[in-house]
Amino acid sequence: MFKKNPLSLLVFIVVYVLLSCSPSPTSEELDPEKEPTPFNHPAKWSEEAIWYQIFVERFRNGDKNNDPTIKNMEGSWFDPFPETWSPTDWGHDWYSQEDWAVSTGLEFYRTVQMRRYGGDFQGVLDKVPYLKELGITAIYFNPINDAPSLHKFDARNYRHADVNFGPDPLGDVEIINSEIPEDPTTWKLTAADKQFFDLVDELHANDIKVVVDFSWNHTGKEFWAFKDVVENQEKSNYKDWYEIKSFDDPSTPENEFEYDGWLGVATLPDIKKIRETQKRPGHPYEGNMVEAPKQHIFNVAKKWMDPNGDGDTSDGIDGMRLDVAEHVPLGFWRDFRKHVRSINPDFYLVGENWWTSWPDTLMDPKPWVKGDIFDAVMHYQWYKPARSYFHLSEKNQNPEKFAFSMDSVFNSYPDYTKKAMMNLGASHDSPRMATSLANRTKYKYNANPKANGLYNIGPPLDSDYNLMKLFLFHQFTWIGSPHIWMGDEIGMFGGDDPDNRKPLVWEDIAYDLEKNPSFTEIEYTHKPKVRKDIHDTYKQLASLRKNNRTLIHGSYRFQNIGNSLLAYERTTDDESFLVILNTSNIKKKVNIPLDYQQESIVYLLGRYKNQILNPLSGVILRKAK
Repeated sequence: MFKKNPLSLLVFIVVYVLLSCSPSPTSEELDPEKEPTPFNHPAKWSEEAIWYQIFVERFRNGDKNNDPTIKNMEGSWFDPFPETWSPTDWGHDWYSQEDWAVSTGLEFYRTVQMRRYGGDFQGVLDKVPYLKELGITAIYFNPINDAPSLHKFDARNYRHADVNFGPDPLGDVEIINSEIPEDPTTWKLTAADKQFFDLVDELHANDIKVVVDFSWNHTGKEFWAFKDVVENQEKSNYKDWYEIKSFDDPSTPENEFEYDGWLGVATLPDIKKIRETQKRPGHPYEGNMVEAPKQHIFNVAKKWMDPNGDGDTSDGIDGMRLDVAEHVPLGFWRDFRKHVRSINPDFYLVGENWWTSWPDTLMDPKPWVKGDIFDAVMHYQWYKPARSYFHLSEKNQNPEKFAFSMDSVFNSYPDYTKKAMMNLGASHDSPRMATSLANRTKYKYNANPKANGLYNIGPPLDSDYNLMKLFLFHQFTWIGSPHIWMGDEIGMFGGDDPDNRKPLVWEDIAYDLEKNPSFTEIEYTHKPKVRKDIHDTYKQLASLRKNNRTLIHGSYRFQNIGNSLLAYERTTDDESFLVILNTSNIKKKVNIPLDYQQESIVYLLGRYKNQILNPLSGVILRKAK
């Protein structure tokens, strides 16, 4: 073997030690087909995502011992909470004010914002089997950071989970108060943090990715740095963190302290930006964020991505949804992408880029999805024209015009961006899908009974649900990743915020009879329940998509087959599907292209026989080989 040469022996020993100390290659590193995600591409997993959005406070109360108290909610709302306040029972009639709410003398839409139902991480953990059975592969959580409001966009701090989402609120407050907020070496994991990361582990074990919502544009007024500014004014070490207009002059009786808040909302003070170009609503602008809060945000992001700091991100979150993205300069977003991708090259960023001019003009997402900022946006730009098409009467439905509008949107993106888009039909910020489709009004315009007494917030008709099923058929067969707003999968209904945030309906909970409020002209009563037909449709379509990769990775092309039928092909190198939808209320003859005349049916929604497609029905045909 070896000659007894001291130099050769020394070289051998050194090489052996170095090899022994090298980390073992992971299964991914050994896979020759596994290539690193290019910096300007979305993570591959996002193309295959079937999204489910969870608003934790309204998902399920799994632990009543951690329910919010008035102390936890200080600073969350303009009106004072009455001393008799208590959490609302999960089955309470939505439009009926509680005794404590009546005692305030305020109307429903003021007191409903004070409600808490006690949803928490334990409630989500308990329902992981439900989520797995539904067929979803990714969860988008609304903000989970510690905050006094029900929606959590008003962070008390970014670095910890909300104390009322975990099992030990009082103990978590002690831990948080023991830290130096701007020094990550002092940060510890709270009980809520640990339970959330247990939830992440459980979801990952069930092949479900986790994306969490953050708002880097503003904090809450209870945020530790802003509270220091309020107390110490110009002497505060954090005075340069915020857009301060004027500090208080202690020599006068007035309080001159003024600052900018998001859209003028005082409870949401804006973090200070460096503007290189003019900021215009609904448009991108160049600039950055001042360095101190920027570095804090970067440290926070790393904590959520790699909670134990060992360099292995498999125990952290898989992406972020970024709130009110157009309010933050592009320079910050470019730096943020570099930061998170340096930690996890498969990290997914999806922006909220919504309105340029509400309620008619949507934002152009292209400046944010060039590959240097976000991987995708919440794709209202798909939903708004799709909803309009499905809403039109038969005589006005024009598949050619619909094809033109879809091409105008999707052909402006690279193929990998098309596939990564989050195609959503409803969210915490818009009417529920069933209600949106049941009302022939502008999208999100006066979409609640307070603004429009004729807006129908009651149970949609069976015909409305049948239209919803066909819309889902399009959503799950179209390019991009379908998104489910929690509760839509069981047929829940409700207008715009806050009526879209009713607590989720579970079969093991008793519900009061829901009655219409006095401020709507449409009367109804309804006992909340699960619509099994809607739930089954979601499960079937999720299974269809997962088992037919052409619906995930295939290109699309519209086909003109006449009779005002909407038709498009989804094609890969291996196969082609023809998706046909009859959005009318009459039966229609299908003129099948030659390549599909063997009529190999992949999936059928409704009824199709002898080349006749029933009203509100859809069929997928496979091209003959």
